[in-house]
Amino acid sequence: MLPEQKMDSMRFLYSKGVLSCSSDAPPITTFLESLPGSYTTTRTHENGTTLLFWERHLKRLSNSTRILLNSNPELIFKTNKKSPLLFSPFPVTALKWESRIRSLVSNSLSQVLPIALKERSKGEELAVTALVSGDIEKLKAMKNVGGGGDDDDKGVFQVLDLHLHIGSYIPPVFGIEESGAHLALVGHGRDLADAKYSDWVRLRKPLEKLRPPSVTELLLSNDGDRILEGCMTNFFVICQRDMSEAEGKYLDGYNNVYSVEVQTAPVSDGVLPGVIRELVIEVCHSKGIPVCEVAPSWEKHQLWEEAFVTNSLRVLQHVETIKVPQPWESLKSKCFEGISWIEKKFEGPGIITKVIQCRKRSWREPARKATH
Repeated sequence: MLPEQKMDSMRFLYSKGVLSCSSDAPPITTFLESLPGSYTTTRTHENGTTLLFWERHLKRLSNSTRILLNSNPELIFKTNKKSPLLFSPFPVTALKWESRIRSLVSNSLSQVLPIALKERSKGEELAVTALVSGDIEKLKAMKNVGGGGDDDDKGVFQVLDLHLHIGSYIPPVFGIEESGAHLALVGHGRDLADAKYSDWVRLRKPLEKLRPPSVTELLLSNDGDRILEGCMTNFFVICQRDMSEAEGKYLDGYNNVYSVEVQTAPVSDGVLPGVIRELVIEVCHSKGIPVCEVAPSWEKHQLWEEAFVTNSLRVLQHVETIKVPQPWESLKSKCFEGISWIEKKFEGPGIITKVIQCRKRSWREPARKATH
C-alpha cells in the first residue's frame, strides 16, 4: 500500500505518446505493478513551482536502469520464465546513460506536467513517477543487442519506453503527533537493493499480512537485529555514543558536545541509495553531526533517543513507535495476530531530527523549476 496518494485523486499517465487522465489513469500502485522496470519518484514543492532534487533523481533512474539491464534484465522486460533473456551486459558509459535517460524523461514531462499543474487543486503538490520499461517485442526483433559494438547504447535505447505517472499529493506537516511514523519490523532485506525497480511493489505484498494495526511503514532486517531500511523509506536512528570519541564535536548554536550519533545502514548492506538518505548524510557532515553508516542494532534500542525515516515524498518523517517481533522466528506466522511485539516509543521529533529538518530549506537548490 502506498499511502501518499488518495485513491480518488487527480491522476495522469503518459505512456507511448498517449495521455490518460483521472479515471483512465491507474493509481500509482496499480501502475507500478503493471509494468516491469526501473523507476524514481519525486514531487513538486512550493505550490508546484519546483521538482525536488530532480537532477539527483535522473541520475538515480539512470543508475537503476543500467544496473538492472546488466544484472537482471528480467526486471526491465516482461518475459516468460521458461524463456529467460540471454544477452551480454551493455558497455555504455554512465554519462551516456544519464544523457539518454534525461532525454526520455524530459520529452514525456513536457507533455504532461503543464496540464497537471493547471488541474492541481490549491494546497496540493504533484507526485511524479518516471518508469523505464523494456519492449520485449522490439528486443526480439533486434540482433546483437549488447554485443559490444560502438552503437550498443543506441540499440538498447530503441527498446526502452518511458512511462510517466503524475498524481496529486498533500505533504504531511512535520512535527505534529499525527504526522509521525509508526514502524514494525516484519521481513528480510530485498535483492538488488541498489536499484529501484517496480517489481518490488509486488514482492513486498506478502509482508502486508504481518502489518499490525496503525503501523505506517514496514522495516526490513536479515537477522532480526540489524535494521536495514523500510519497504518505502530509509531508516535512521540517533543513538547515544561513547563520549571519549566525541571530543571536539559541537552542535552549532548549542555549544554542547554531541553525545549521540546518527546511524543508518550502509548501501553495501543491501539498502536503496535513497536521494534523501544521501542529503541527510550531507547535512550531518556540514553541521558537524556525527554520522555512522552502520545498521542500527535493535539490541541497543535502549540507547536510541530519536528515529526518523526518509523518502522523496515525505522527505523526513519523525518516528513515534517501532514494533519488533519477539522472537524473530515468529514472523513465520501467516498474520500479525500470531506474533508478540516489543515496542519502542519516542516523544515526537528530537533535537537532532529538528536540526536536520530545518536544513531542508537549503535542499531546495537542486530542484528543477516546473513549467506551467
